[in-house]
Amino acid sequence: MTIESVQYTLQDHVATIRIDDGKRNALSPQVLREINQALDQAESDRAIVIMTGREAVFSAGFDLRVMKRGGINALRMLRAGYALTARLMAYPYPVIAACNGHALAMGVFLMLSADYVIGSRGDFKIAANEVAIGLTMPRVAAAMLRHRLNPAAFQRAVTLSDYFDAESALRAGFFDELVDPIDLIPHAETRAEELRELDQRAHTASKRRIRAALIRKIRFSIPLDLLDAALMGLRRARAR
Repeated sequence: MTIESVQYTLQDHVATIRIDDGKRNALSPQVLREINQALDQAESDRAIVIMTGREAVFSAGFDLRVMKRGGINALRMLRAGYALTARLMAYPYPVIAACNGHALAMGVFLMLSADYVIGSRGDFKIAANEVAIGLTMPRVAAAMLRHRLNPAAFQRAVTLSDYFDAESALRAGFFDELVDPIDLIPHAETRAEELRELDQRAHTASKRRIRAALIRKIRFSIPLDLLDAALMGLRRARAR
């Protein structure tokens, strides 16, 4: 199965979902729709998922062109992105994020939705840069960061929009481990093979149990974050 911006390959019950829009892997409505379609296929194939990006970029976050235009399409994009985090955290098989480069904003939250995150060494930046571009950190985004980061890194990521390089991202909790770029996908595939040995029923039940409160919080927060985004859009429109 090949989709325009998201490629899906399956081998030995391991599905690789590769995001590649030819640019910065912006999470546009189309790309988010294609990721969900790929996850539908992976779930039908009963597959462990490896999610990765194009060369040197995992994802730069939501499509800013859609955000700047505002309106219903921007709100639908936000809803789809935020809902995707909850879907991935409850996915019935292990999910590995193979972060091969820069990850910003929604790209970070997508990455942190995985069960296991492998980072790539290199001159890459990881950041939830909402505050830097004038946005109050969305509730869903803050919940995802709190889910993974150590307390000090969480404070810096949310309130200061700190940029983390690969090594500091590992220490902060964005990554579970760090490997050389050439080893990233082979290592993710090896890890997936190891995770195939788990009792998948117990894996699913356990992660849904320990994440139940977080998933509820995300789903409850989505309409509140959408309301905030709509009000900000109105304020900007009036200021023009």
